[in-house]
Amino acid sequence: MTAIGTAAQAQGAATPVAAAATAVPNNILLADWTGPYDGVPPFDKVTPALFPQAFEFAIAERRREVEAIANNPEGPTFANTIEAYEKSGQRLDRVDAIFGVMTNNMATPEYQALDKEWSPKLSAASDEITLNPKLFQRIKSLYDRKASLGLDAKQDRLLTRIYDSFARRGANLNDAQKQQLSAMNQQLAQQFATFSEKVLADESTYITATEAELKGVPADVKASLAAAAKALGKPAGTFAIKNIRSAVDPVLTFADNRALREKVWRAFVNRGDNGGVNDTNEVIAKIVKLRADRAKLLGFKNHAEWRMQDTMAKTPARAMDLMNRVWPAAVARVKEEVADQQSLAKKLGQNITIEPWDYRYFQEKVRKEKYDLSQDEIKPYFSLDNIISGSFWAAGELYGLDFKEITGTVPTWKQDIRVYSVTDRVTGKQVGVFYRDDFAAEGKRSGAWATTYRSRASLLGDDIVLGSNNNNFVKPGPGEPVLISADDAETLFHEFGHAIHYFLSNVKYPSLGGSQRDFVEYPSQVNENWLMTPEVLQRFAKHYKTGQPMPQALVDKIQKAQTFNQGFATVEYLSSAIVDMKMHMDPTGVEDPDAFEKKALAEIGMPKEIVMRHRLPQFNHLFSSDAYSAGYYSYLWSETMDADTWAAFQEAGSPWDKKVAGNFKKYLLSTGNETDRAEAYRQFRGRDPDVNALLKKRGFPISETATGK
Repeated sequence: MTAIGTAAQAQGAATPVAAAATAVPNNILLADWTGPYDGVPPFDKVTPALFPQAFEFAIAERRREVEAIANNPEGPTFANTIEAYEKSGQRLDRVDAIFGVMTNNMATPEYQALDKEWSPKLSAASDEITLNPKLFQRIKSLYDRKASLGLDAKQDRLLTRIYDSFARRGANLNDAQKQQLSAMNQQLAQQFATFSEKVLADESTYITATEAELKGVPADVKASLAAAAKALGKPAGTFAIKNIRSAVDPVLTFADNRALREKVWRAFVNRGDNGGVNDTNEVIAKIVKLRADRAKLLGFKNHAEWRMQDTMAKTPARAMDLMNRVWPAAVARVKEEVADQQSLAKKLGQNITIEPWDYRYFQEKVRKEKYDLSQDEIKPYFSLDNIISGSFWAAGELYGLDFKEITGTVPTWKQDIRVYSVTDRVTGKQVGVFYRDDFAAEGKRSGAWATTYRSRASLLGDDIVLGSNNNNFVKPGPGEPVLISADDAETLFHEFGHAIHYFLSNVKYPSLGGSQRDFVEYPSQVNENWLMTPEVLQRFAKHYKTGQPMPQALVDKIQKAQTFNQGFATVEYLSSAIVDMKMHMDPTGVEDPDAFEKKALAEIGMPKEIVMRHRLPQFNHLFSSDAYSAGYYSYLWSETMDADTWAAFQEAGSPWDKKVAGNFKKYLLSTGNETDRAEAYRQFRGRDPDVNALLKKRGFPISETATGK
């Protein structure tokens, strides 16, 4: 599962309302984006010292724009209030878009200090708008009489969503309560920055190993570990395993040395939980308490109830219901997987009890025994360049998008970023610019995510989308091929699904360009399905040495083993989602995150052989912002729609069926949030999604009582 950014960052030079003009300082961050493609971010000219002035000016400019709306002597209209509000703050959006790249991808101590200083200030500036009584009264006046305004459906939805958002975020509170709320939000912003800094510090650590200890690990992985050691100044013959998933997982999967596996595993799962300066438990406790108190102030029972107001699920109970339908089948499958591993370990003469650091290692051996298939057999066919080309080809076949590399023609934030022009295959029209930041680096947060720097919104005149995919693949040694695992390839297709979504989104109003949290992962999860199709494998899975396509016999084995290890994958993810929801349903907050995690896992019967995919002390999704808090369930909610969507292609007889792909694009990908997402799905599928499609896809028994969401 991946973590992503989906905010539509809007560019535009025009001042949205009549506000006093102020000279713009000579600061590249404040200038309109220039160059090709209607202007691109000046990533190559950015320095930390530029941001304080840029933020101060852009915040003040947005304040003037909003005050002009709030104090407009004319009565409120949709144009002078809602559309004017949609146009405000464009310069600040541009500054913030660049700041997000620096703090996520290039988090030097200088940027971390800026993040700690400015996150609370940005939060306060946002609250100043939400809690502006004159602005809210104008919005409320329109909302209360919207039936008489002659609005079309999209305008009606926009007005309703803006009103609901303001109300949900405290616009109806009294002055004292508003001050209390803003103080909470600023404290949270500061704690988020602190949490991120501590986790990043633990992820920047290494474990060293010798050649002998790495017996069983593939040569390309060892070459990357040797390169990492060399970069650290370690002596020849030393290997460095960075404490990030893409470096750790291959060691846990292939290293014969059980003691090394345990050492690497313990370092990885205890990020943020070592009792030292980078321990995050105290920070988490503060965050969860602040969230609980804020929810109470806003009139909600708990943080989960508040967060889920603007979701497809609507309530924590509905999200928990879906998770509880899938959990028993997943746990039952884990027991089968562990039994297979235990039996094989015994056959191999290893008198051990399967522990979490053994799971990937023996599961890989079970895969080989059951299907005559191993990840190491697949990996030589998965060169990064080929898999990227495969993702582009699939997007062209399905949606008519063409990608052409233009690296070197636009600024980037570091040298190994690759950039692509995106056009419509039929019309030749420029659709967007796509930045790929694929490799792990110092100062880059872990995981994988997608971000937009400018989204399509005709109200602003923005038409060319600027966006990125950000991964953490391990760089190989000098002269070595860039080979990625099947899991990494799936991550690549997942993040690219987000890119497809934002390149195809075509809305008028910026606020209707995003998606609800439990919808946003749906397009990306659907896109994972095309990776292992025969058409992609035969065209793009080519051996890095011979250039020969993947043999049909290997393709067949991959297809046959598609539901393998689904117990592990489901339990690892779902345990994290359930603990997230349980924690944020607590009305008082949680004093001891470690104790809460253990208790919650015991209550649901967590298999002892598996650990949560993201333990609380390093759970960036939850504690580096509010984005996925009480929302990690959304991957499963989205996957239910994903599985049912894939079933639509199967029912049509081909994963490349033009009619199904066209309808998927028409009703779901291009419409942003202009229509109710559940209704949009019904327009596409003719009904609500069926949870049985998810169970079938994962190879679990079908539930006779499962009737969808």
